[in-house]
Parts: sequence; structure tokens; C-alpha cells
Amino acid sequence: MPAVLDDKLVIAISSRALFDLGASHQVYVEQGLDAFAQYQLAHEDDVLKPGDAFGFVQKLLRLNQFLDAGGVEVILLSRNTADTGLRIFNSIQHYGLGISRAAFCGGESPHRYVGAFNCHLFLSTDENDVADALTQGVAAATLLPSRTTLDDDPIVRIAFDGDAVLFSDEAEQVFQSSGLDAFSASEKSAARSPLHCGPFKPFLAALHALQQNLTDKTLLRTALVTARSAPAHERVIRTLRDWNIRLDEALFLGGLKKAEFLKAFHADVFFDDQRGHCEAASEHVATGHVPFGVTNLRTKAN
Repeated sequence: MPAVLDDKLVIAISSRALFDLGASHQVYVEQGLDAFAQYQLAHEDDVLKPGDAFGFVQKLLRLNQFLDAGGVEVILLSRNTADTGLRIFNSIQHYGLGISRAAFCGGESPHRYVGAFNCHLFLSTDENDVADALTQGVAAATLLPSRTTLDDDPIVRIAFDGDAVLFSDEAEQVFQSSGLDAFSASEKSAARSPLHCGPFKPFLAALHALQQNLTDKTLLRTALVTARSAPAHERVIRTLRDWNIRLDEALFLGGLKKAEFLKAFHADVFFDDQRGHCEAASEHVATGHVPFGVTNLRTKAN
């Protein structure tokens, strides 16, 4: 009987998000594919340093020891060939990461396999791959360079922006077109009408289910970190209630900068649709930019 991943939280990650491949990528950019392949083969036994998503992935995989059912599955998706990718798997084994499935795509984009693997989340450093994954209906984010370091805290902490991430960008469209007062009035009048789902809602739902299966539920914490404030808070709370999803923390910041709050939460990763918020947050926590919604359409237009 074939293996299935239906009962697992499935995360797909690119090799450059998992490990620091800066040196080999520079060889590829400056000298081409053949030189890159030779470099990887020559350094096959050299262990790669952790990349920006390494700590998050490592801590997620550790949750498997606290799960009686289901679990966490991490899939490696890489533009390497299997031959040049051997160094990546050697590094995976060195760090004891429980990653056994991979797709090596020989220079082609690996995003097309996120659906086949039934992934809930795709993390990459390639903006185009992330955008393509989002069009497939999979939560996806571009990992920004971060100054974060690995820690020994066993608790996995994941923070989300609200509009255009967990929720659709319907409210953000009002804000962008008509301003804060119109946004507040619109959200107050629609307080009992649930927001539509954003690209990360299925991932949050899968996290919620995983948390319920943990023998120690305190090992996974989720937080909403949003620029919203009262009266726009009510629609968010009622939407989560309608979805039957509980977040451990919710911060309604009323436009305050998010970075210090994310640092205080000790987030292992934060997802936001606005590039400026992501760049500020990346000074403190691993951060993924979600290129979705009206804000990103406006950025492209400019």
C-alpha cells in the first residue's frame, strides 16, 4: 500500500532557505552551471551552515516526538540535480534532521511539486517560485535574510499578519483606496460577517489540528500580530471563531511597529504581506514575505 501524507503537516522548503548556500550560488551567478556543479562536487563532504529557516524547521521536526498521531513532514524542493544535491542531504544527515523526501529539479522551478506533496506551506528564497506556489493555492513565503541565531527553546512560535495573510485582502482594499476612517467604519459595520480566507488560513488550520494532537500542547504557540485596533478587532475575532480556530495570542497594535513585539513573542518565523514590515521584522526574527493582495499589486504597478 503506498505511503500517504494526509495525516501530516507538510512543509516544503528550498535548499537555499534551509542552508546557507551563498558561496555556491555566487559561483553559479558568476561562473555558470558547470562551475557550480564542480564546486558542489568538490565540497560534497563539507557541511553547510544553517540557513534562515533552519531553526524553524529543526524545532518543527522535534515536535514529532510529542505526537501520538499524525506528525510533521518536511520536503526538500531544490533546483539542484540529485548529483549536486548530495551535499545537501549529507548536511541534513549531519544535523539529524528528519527529512527523507526531496525533489531535485535540475535547474527547473520546484514549485510545481508543492501540490503533489499536499504541502501546507512552501518556503523559498526565490520570489518567483513563491508567487507561483501561491497561485496553486498553497501558503508560500519568501524568506528574507535574517540576523537571528539558533536557540535551544523547544517551543515553536509562529506569528502571522492578518489581512492578505490569514484573511483575504478585502479590508485592505478599503484601507488602500479610502483610508483609515473608511476602513474602520467598514469593519465595524461588517463585524459579524466573517472575513474570507487568505492564503495562510489552511496552514493555520493544519497547525491548529497539530497542536490538538500534541501530548504537550504548550510546545506550539501561534500569534496574530496585526496593525488593526478597536473597532476593527471584532471582525477578526468572530472570523477565527467561525473557523473554529484558536490562536494563543493576538496583538492589535493600532499601527505600532511590529518588530519589537515579534521579538518579545520570540517568534521563530513571522509572515506578512507588506515588504516594509518584513524587512523591519527580519532584524529580530526569521521572516517570510507573502506576495499576495492589493499591497503587492500596487508595488508591482509602481
